[in-house]
Amino acid sequence: MGTEDLHADIAIVGAGIAGSSIAWWLTRLDPTLSVVLLERDTGFGSSSSQLSASSIRQQFSTPVNIQMSQSGLEFLRDARSLLAVEGEEVEIGLTLPGYLFLASPARAEALRAQNVIQRAHGARIELLEPDALAARFAWLNTADLALGALGAGVEGWFDGPALHSAILRSARAQGARLVRAEVSAFDFAPTAPGASPDSRRVTALHLADGRRVICGQAVNAAGPWSRRLAAAAGIELPVHARRRTVFVLSCPTPVPECPLVVDPAGFWFRPEGRHFIFGTTPNPDADDLPLEPNLAEFDEATWAALAHRVPAFESVRVERAWAGYYEMNLFDHNALLGLHPGFANLWCATGFSGHGVQQAPAAGRGLAELLLYGGFRTLDLSPLSVGRLAEGRRVLESNVIG
Repeated sequence: MGTEDLHADIAIVGAGIAGSSIAWWLTRLDPTLSVVLLERDTGFGSSSSQLSASSIRQQFSTPVNIQMSQSGLEFLRDARSLLAVEGEEVEIGLTLPGYLFLASPARAEALRAQNVIQRAHGARIELLEPDALAARFAWLNTADLALGALGAGVEGWFDGPALHSAILRSARAQGARLVRAEVSAFDFAPTAPGASPDSRRVTALHLADGRRVICGQAVNAAGPWSRRLAAAAGIELPVHARRRTVFVLSCPTPVPECPLVVDPAGFWFRPEGRHFIFGTTPNPDADDLPLEPNLAEFDEATWAALAHRVPAFESVRVERAWAGYYEMNLFDHNALLGLHPGFANLWCATGFSGHGVQQAPAAGRGLAELLLYGGFRTLDLSPLSVGRLAEGRRVLESNVIG
């Protein structure tokens, strides 16, 4: 491979769904821009975008997360035509049976309080008392439950890999360039004496193959690897790669009209074709584990808890499993978006903590607006500013799954 330098108005490191979405919005809003996506694994074998359970919900406790997922749902509903290339429409398999959050007596009031916030921001989430839960979902054991919250019609799941592939393909059709490369270092312009403390400027990205990308703006959208990339620029990011195993289960007994269920015991499950998929938070939850499923997470205790909630699951079988990374923001488990403090042109879109696929359309548009216009024009995503790390300002989200 040659060592000729590349040039771009905007260089985005990471072509997963966050980086691809930024590129899509940039090239849609300004087709004259030169945008390059730098991706070390263009097969996306370890990409969170390709390994996600690909679900979308509005049952958050913070307004900005509710609004991002509402915007994401609108995008998903229009994806067939929005992402069409040369008249070829895409199919992402969007289905909206809802999320069903279940609460024990100790958590019922918190669920009610969250519902007030959700409804105030237009999220149509229905609260169901135990009798109503039992009537609607006869397969559900409600004996130890006090409340449920269901978002039928506005929450569900979709084909995440198909969405990612479609966004990337459409971005490239709009002019974005995908380059297989790994970023190893940054070049910075000399800082003049007395310059503003936020004036440090990236001039180029060094690639592992010896080339450079000379750019006007640089974006860190490297997902689970964004902390490593930030460190190359002298930045500390609290974004850690945390492995999550997803189990594929078969059950011979029908479980009709099943939504995505979030249980008080800390696990979730939902239908996936003729099967179900299931996940839980591992303990311990260590950094940078190999992307191999940990089959020990589905043990006797896990099976017993699952069968307690759904008696039909007494006869489930684990058919297979896979693992992917959450890019977990350990500061407050919410996305980090915007300009890095101390820099004039180094941006961040990472730390989604398991919400990345559903929030990517809104985050991509928001960051594109910041880059093009200097401010948000569609949704105010300023609560998720990277600057909150230095300010010690946490976005406290109560509903983090996994």
